[in-house]
Amino acid sequence: MRIADGKEGGSDFSASQTIASTVYVKLRDDILNGVLKSGSKVRVEWVVEYYEAGASPVREALTRLATEGLLDHRDQRGFSVKPVSANELDELTRTRCWVEEMGLRQSIAKRNVQWEEQVVLALHRLTRASCQIIEKPSSRDPEWEKHHRAFHRALIAGCGSNWLIRFSDQLADQLYRYRILAKSDEVSPRDCLEEHSLIAEAALDGDADRAVSALVSHYEKSAALCAGRFR
Repeated sequence: MRIADGKEGGSDFSASQTIASTVYVKLRDDILNGVLKSGSKVRVEWVVEYYEAGASPVREALTRLATEGLLDHRDQRGFSVKPVSANELDELTRTRCWVEEMGLRQSIAKRNVQWEEQVVLALHRLTRASCQIIEKPSSRDPEWEKHHRAFHRALIAGCGSNWLIRFSDQLADQLYRYRILAKSDEVSPRDCLEEHSLIAEAALDGDADRAVSALVSHYEKSAALCAGRFR
């Protein structure tokens, strides 16, 4: 199915922006889910042909992905999927822990009924989705991934900083890619439900130190399960 060609001017420019966004989403999903391999070249001509889109919106989408750290771009060499490594996994994990510790502490300090309800609802939805994972531990469930992301976002949603939340989302995307590439769900069974419950319980109790400790432990366990695949 052809997406379309983008042209400058008026409504054609708006259409080009929409096409670029569509290509961006498709490419991003393919990178995060390991369809496009780590380190592989992503030629403009190939993307144009594969996604049946014009060259202008394709370049825009590729540039956007490069600024987000999912693609590398070098003059004269073009674009390639960002390589993965144990060192970067460690760096991403530590950075996410630092960022979300701040977000979680601020959310707890400013907590109100709306934030507490958001955390409770997110945990409830994640718990229901987790039951399906327990029944089929070797399968990856997009619904679980959606609710998992929503739960972690809810924890820091009351921090008062949209910049922090956006940066956290970007880190979460990068670490999701590592989990997919490492197939960490197949390495070792794990009681994620208990881990998430401990984080939420401490946060709702207003115990910031305990909540942060549980959150950091959760992320470090995830990284440890992945790390062996990238050494």
